Amino acid sequence: MKYLLLILFLALSWQPAANAELTIEITEGVEGALPIAVVPFRWQGKTQTTPREDVSAIIQADLHRSGRFKTLPRNDMLAKPASGDEVEFKDWRVLDVENLVVGQIQPNGSKGFIIRFQLFDVFRGEQLTGYSIPTTAGNLRTTAHHIADLIYEQLIGVPGAFATRVAYITSKTEGGNTQVDLRIADADGYSSETIVSSDVPLMSPAWSPDGRKIAYASSEKGSWGIYIQEVYTGRRQKVTAFKGINSAPAWSPDGRKLAMTLSKDGNPDIFVFDMTTRKLRPITRHYAIDTEPSWSPDGRHLVFTSDRGGKPQIYRVPSFGGKAERVTFQNAYNARASYSPDGKLLTLVTREDGRYRIAVLDLASGVMQVLSRGNLDESPSFAPNGSMIIYATKAGRRSVLAAVSVDGRVRQKLALQEGDVREPVWSPLQKN
Repeated sequence: MKYLLLILFLALSWQPAANAELTIEITEGVEGALPIAVVPFRWQGKTQTTPREDVSAIIQADLHRSGRFKTLPRNDMLAKPASGDEVEFKDWRVLDVENLVVGQIQPNGSKGFIIRFQLFDVFRGEQLTGYSIPTTAGNLRTTAHHIADLIYEQLIGVPGAFATRVAYITSKTEGGNTQVDLRIADADGYSSETIVSSDVPLMSPAWSPDGRKIAYASSEKGSWGIYIQEVYTGRRQKVTAFKGINSAPAWSPDGRKLAMTLSKDGNPDIFVFDMTTRKLRPITRHYAIDTEPSWSPDGRHLVFTSDRGGKPQIYRVPSFGGKAERVTFQNAYNARASYSPDGKLLTLVTREDGRYRIAVLDLASGVMQVLSRGNLDESPSFAPNGSMIIYATKAGRRSVLAAVSVDGRVRQKLALQEGDVREPVWSPLQKN
């Protein structure tokens, strides 16, 4: 058979911190999810020492977690082929499996591996795709996520987001002292890493478009400032430290500018800071509170929250400044908006019957759909493929994360073993 050779430039591997992983629970999936079987990948080495990560189990978990696939338990499999010439399609048709994944792992040098997999349409008896992927021991989980992305895109028609990461803020109080951390984790909750630790508030994390930096706001030394943390080097720089509010940083799509909220001239307004020229441009000038900017994918507009009409609503303004126009008209409270990757939708927090919930607004039709079911849901962020929205919510007295698909049919809960977690933001898609 023929394999496509896929050279993946994978992100640095991260060791998980104790008690730091996010636990993900599927609370609701798609009715009529696609039946799929992921057969355990066969080890092709001469020794019995197998890789420490179960690649096929990670792939299966990713697909199941999406809510769009019904994965076959390993114990129910009638056979465990490792390549196409070993597959008997009748063994899978009788189990009502529609798609089948088989694969092999072989050593490649002293510390590397080559993973080969094939995806089949069971009822047609045809191969849909197949790849041969070189990787290393430290990148096995990331490679498994990339394979799940390839399978998801082949079967669903949009890129997968399993190989992405999520940034979020945690807080834990012990002995009267509160520790606040900015963390990142894989989209499945594993490989959590603290990149900033503080005893003062951290807010509004925002990924750069290349996924290598995170901007955030912090009140170090008693005054607010906006900082940029490099994810892989640990280097940090202070961007602004004006008098008053410095908050809500948002990267432009080209990564050259930061929109932000500053109150250096009195009222909170939206500004854009050019990272190259170090020049600051005012975007709004209003006696009301303007905050929480977010860029359109083409970089031409910013949406933001303003109470200039008496109550918080979403407005849109050209990214170089100009007249702002109101976007939301349903419900008396709408805030914290951000664009979908295709620019057709906004996700936002709306208040409905006294409850703060996550909604999506179709910009063409003006129709708003409420997606979440909590009483105090906040901080929505689109997945980079536009399929899911992650947000913060409450579970009893604890702050946890949840996710919902843009059509409301898939729901997930994400929680730390201890402490509170809030302000999630999804990373961009990795470019291979």
